[in-house]
Amino acid sequence: MEDILVPIFVVGMLFIGLPWLVFHYITKWKTAATLTSSDENLLEELHAMARRLDDRMDTVERIISADNPDWRPARLTSSDDQDDYGLEQVERLLKERVRK
Repeated sequence: MEDILVPIFVVGMLFIGLPWLVFHYITKWKTAATLTSSDENLLEELHAMARRLDDRMDTVERIISADNPDWRPARLTSSDDQDDYGLEQVERLLKERVRK
């Protein structure tokens, strides 16, 4: 009896258990690499917050430069092309997503 059960268990583990284990972890790996809808919502909220903070910084810099004409901002201004390139791309992607 034992001579029959051992090969059945070995074959079962080899042809059923091992592929199941490999495919299980492949599936876990693929689902962990994708963004969920809650992740996308969080990114949209962070983008909106970054835009508001950028607008606030522009306002503060305008007020300070009005009070002190010799003052120069230490950060990139929003009129620079290199400053808004990434944000423009994100906004374009968000508009395309809303259209779908």
